[in-house]
Amino acid sequence: MSGRVVVIGNAGLDLRLDVSRLPLPGETLIGSGGAWAPGGKGLNQAVVAARCGVPVCFCAPLGQDDGQADGIKRQLKAAGIAELILPRLPHATDFSLLMVLPNGENSIVSTSACSLAMKRTHVKAALRDLLPRDVVLLQGNLPLDTTAHILDAARRQGATSIFNPAPFWPGAEKLVGRCSVVIANRVEADQLGNAIHDARSAIVTLGAEGCVLVKDGQRRSFAAEAIKAVDTTGCGDAFCGVIAAALVHGRAIEGAIALAQKAAALTATRPGAFDALPTSQELASHFQ
Repeated sequence: MSGRVVVIGNAGLDLRLDVSRLPLPGETLIGSGGAWAPGGKGLNQAVVAARCGVPVCFCAPLGQDDGQADGIKRQLKAAGIAELILPRLPHATDFSLLMVLPNGENSIVSTSACSLAMKRTHVKAALRDLLPRDVVLLQGNLPLDTTAHILDAARRQGATSIFNPAPFWPGAEKLVGRCSVVIANRVEADQLGNAIHDARSAIVTLGAEGCVLVKDGQRRSFAAEAIKAVDTTGCGDAFCGVIAAALVHGRAIEGAIALAQKAAALTATRPGAFDALPTSQELASHFQ
């Protein structure tokens, strides 16, 4: 292994609430188990990749609210990420509300003013030294033109690129053809439509039903591990982070999926997102 994972995305705070059901319009529900933790799809994916034992460069914007932004920065430094590029933008740091149902399924509402303010100039340092053995991992949080710029830079410099279009923004389907691998859940795959096949490899995650890989015109299904889900928040992030790390390790995409499913299943057995992600010790045996 001589490459690294370059994650360019978002970082923020998560507020998790357990709810018996989702509120009706105009209704107020009482949630339980409220807890704050660092979060954001980019942050979670970068942390998981680093815990897999690969060098990680993480680039994400933070806001001008020093208390929240500084706390996130401290958590990232403690996570063992090799390089942090955290531009401070004139917005509040992004945050998400995670509502978790008794069966472990979740609904998430996020702010995105900070991540949507990321311009090409803010990601320049993260792209400067890209090499063919590197893997660039992106989510749907950034402006589409910035995402397109990053995908083009990765392709131009020969790096592998992974695009996880969550959250989905109309127009994201036009970017799939610029990436090496697209990873989408069932809802995002429907939103991408036929464009999902424009990537060299497409992975559609299906929760308890496993996932499907479409590669070279062939379709292959992977069964999920049988578990009792407590909270599915963060499962997709664990999956994406492990896929990126496994590719840096030189694994084929099929082997990377098998490892990623184990990490996602483990995440689902614990409450929360950041706090539920697999530890370095839990991931170490898979990457020896």
